[in-house]
Amino acid sequence: MNGKLVIFNHPLIHHKLGLIRDEKTGTKDFRQTVSEISMLMAYEVTRDLPTVEVEIQTPVGIAKCKELEKQVVIIPILRAGLGMVESILTLIPTAKVGHVGVFRNEETLEPEQYYAKFPDIIKEATVLVVDPMLATGGSVCHTFRLLKEKGCKDICYVGLVGAPEGVKRVQKEFPEIDIFLAALDEKLNEKGYIVPGLGDCGDRLYGTK
Repeated sequence: MNGKLVIFNHPLIHHKLGLIRDEKTGTKDFRQTVSEISMLMAYEVTRDLPTVEVEIQTPVGIAKCKELEKQVVIIPILRAGLGMVESILTLIPTAKVGHVGVFRNEETLEPEQYYAKFPDIIKEATVLVVDPMLATGGSVCHTFRLLKEKGCKDICYVGLVGAPEGVKRVQKEFPEIDIFLAALDEKLNEKGYIVPGLGDCGDRLYGTK
């Protein structure tokens, strides 16, 4: 079954995207707005998570309720992906968090891994890979390969801004995985940055430039 590509069309997401695209937006407001967009997206991404029926004792009787069938694991791609984690945990406080650390080789534009650690339950969990920018797709595809090697079957990607080149690469290499984006931009430039994009998300989140 082929995965779907979802570009969110929500007025609050559009409004907040404008704020983080603005080069005049400072670190504090940028970080807060990335978190807000992530929460809005996560609410929709998790809409179809499978549930099971359980019986709950209320103060006055028995209620038939629903709970998540599987645990959720959030995998941020370091370091920019960290900016999306806390807001998703606000929605799913029982979620576990793994980490994948990669940096992009500026000559080849391909990812080089320096860290990876996953919760033990990841094989049976619903896995949300989060990274604000889907540019060349190298880091995301590298992460998907790691997860597949761990036996993960229920994986999706959640990002803020994507380029057509990155989307096509993910769809070619992992056609079964759903892609959720707040915006699909025009293209990549010669340095592999998304145009118009929002600059280097990690630097803007943490004030390193």
